[in-house]
Amino acid sequence: MKTSLLQCSFLLFIFSFFSQASKPNILFIFADDQCYETIRELGLTDIDTPHLDHLMNSGTSFTRAYNMGSWSGAVCVASRHMLNTGRFIWQAQEASNQAEEERISGRWWSEYMKKAGYKTYMTGKWHVRAKAEKCFDVVRNLRGGMPNQTPEGYNRPISDKPDPWSPYDPKFGGFWKGGKHWSEVVADDALYFFDEAKKHQDENPFFAYIAFNAPHDPRQAPKSYIDRYPLDRIQVPTSFLPEYPYKEEIKCPHNLRDEKLAPMPRTTHSIKVNRQEYYAIITHMDEQIGKIISGLQKSGMEKNTYIFFSADHGLGVGHHGLLGKQNLYEHSTRVPFIVCGPGIPKKKEITAPIYLQDIMPTTLALAKVVKPKHVQFQDIMPLAKGTVNRSPYKEIYGAYLDAQRSVTVGNEKLLVYPNVPIVRVYDIFRDPFEKKDLAGTKRGKVIASKLFPRLLKLQKQMGDKLDLSKSFPSLTSKI
Repeated sequence: MKTSLLQCSFLLFIFSFFSQASKPNILFIFADDQCYETIRELGLTDIDTPHLDHLMNSGTSFTRAYNMGSWSGAVCVASRHMLNTGRFIWQAQEASNQAEEERISGRWWSEYMKKAGYKTYMTGKWHVRAKAEKCFDVVRNLRGGMPNQTPEGYNRPISDKPDPWSPYDPKFGGFWKGGKHWSEVVADDALYFFDEAKKHQDENPFFAYIAFNAPHDPRQAPKSYIDRYPLDRIQVPTSFLPEYPYKEEIKCPHNLRDEKLAPMPRTTHSIKVNRQEYYAIITHMDEQIGKIISGLQKSGMEKNTYIFFSADHGLGVGHHGLLGKQNLYEHSTRVPFIVCGPGIPKKKEITAPIYLQDIMPTTLALAKVVKPKHVQFQDIMPLAKGTVNRSPYKEIYGAYLDAQRSVTVGNEKLLVYPNVPIVRVYDIFRDPFEKKDLAGTKRGKVIASKLFPRLLKLQKQMGDKLDLSKSFPSLTSKI
């Protein structure tokens, strides 16, 4: 009997050992405020991102990855709660508002990975209503929502006045607080994690959550990176506006923190300077990502590792007269999304729309975790590997507070502003920067009457309680 029990225990140990060993490592690299267009390989922006370019060429990119939006001005909070709970926007809000963290403890992304036998690591920006130290085995240099901004960093630059702020002067703190740029600290932590993970690779695969605060403002980088972008190299967005006409009604006024960074009305000079600093901090972050990828290769663990790169949302930085991300234009909802690893095609781009939060259930599937009932996002690994070619989503939904809603089907997009009230219609294939509102045209009216009912249906599915019928009675009556 004892021999039999010993044999069973030994077999269970062997099964568990090989089960863990067969699971791939997961490296998740997360940027903050990075618009989809800011990777040079996409050919949309004159920016230097050699390491992200290399990552794109080493794997598959989803060129239409979206964030659903936000229930607050802090869009990153909503995005990260959706990511780490797997819930769609309004269910994620409910989870984040729960008074007691324990009511949803054990149901965060990293905790599922731990239960699946992963050694879990985290560094950088968290911004989630759960204690990172409870969710991960190893946490280093946990950061808040953003590095501190100073009064001199707002309402600048003004063309005929000296600029009171500098992106490379350490006296302004921010990313320089502590003496070493935070993006460099994140890269150092990732290399430390690889050293630690290598010690456990025979027993546990690793899950590393590497979260940069960059390129969120204050957009600071060493002077050499700023110098790479002289102002005559910077192009003002073709969708530039001095002022967005409905900024108050869509709850994106000039006194919103993000929007206060540049003077109002916007000038081409102020937008060029802001984009100069935006590109510089992205290029500096790209250099740190290169160090991380190189460190993974040197560790010998690369062949059994899936790499995911994305950002929590995009950013305006001058598009449509907007600086921030509190809007539902493509520049603010759409992000980079790259996957590399075993079985992933190289140099492939996929235009099927997805949500960035699909990373969570995709990694759970790789970890052989049965998808929890509350997880609403989808495993997109079959799409990445080419075993299916259709998006798991028929529509892409967008929401910001009670002031903006959107629905995108194919290349047709409907934006709804109930507080104006007005609808805007775009063809994002022919007009990718959303410069031509079709709402007043015959085609635009057809699109609006077609997409509005789908938006209402999505609202019900999402648990969205905003009543649009009072603001748009004519569209509602046609249903």
